[in-house]
Amino acid sequence: MISVLEYGVGNIGSILNMIRRAGHECAPVGSPEGVASAERLILPGVGSFDFGMRALADRGLVEPIKEAVLSRGMPLLGVCLGMQMLCEGSDEGTLPGLGFIAGRCRRFQSTPEHPIKVPHMGWSSIRPTRDHPLLADLAPRSRFYFVHSFHAVCADPADRLAAADYGIEFSAMISRGPVVGAQFHPEKSHRFGMAMLSRFAGLSP
Repeated sequence: MISVLEYGVGNIGSILNMIRRAGHECAPVGSPEGVASAERLILPGVGSFDFGMRALADRGLVEPIKEAVLSRGMPLLGVCLGMQMLCEGSDEGTLPGLGFIAGRCRRFQSTPEHPIKVPHMGWSSIRPTRDHPLLADLAPRSRFYFVHSFHAVCADPADRLAAADYGIEFSAMISRGPVVGAQFHPEKSHRFGMAMLSRFAGLSP
């Protein structure tokens, strides 16, 4: 069973639908009790960093998430803003993140050498930087759908799981222990995203 956190930051319907299309059981959770009993949890999110962290805090979810991950090793997948909130903080706001992964989120910068439009919006290929079950048997030229203005910069390069390019090389996925972040939207990434969600369904503490 995959639990998808419902905390007022984005519509989780597309994530639930994609998981079900992949043939796995899933359900929304929005309470500390729901997090405490989750086998594996997806933390989605769209919008600003402080808005997301404040929504978690207002619902009393920050400590239950930390307890579930740190005490019993619950697999946690952060998606888009959810990935950024796995870090210590963001230049987009002032509130601390969940702090599972040391690092901070920085805004994409357009330069004369690498002119880009911000946000990064569209399809990009990712390159694994180390082995991980979510990247097992990743099809060549796997492409995923991104919509973001900020990207995670890990304090420890070993926490980067996959890279992509948009003006610069940036972290498309990050991971430490049972925690994984995906900057892209697997639920909008067709068969590539479906395969990754299926792999997440197979993770266990």
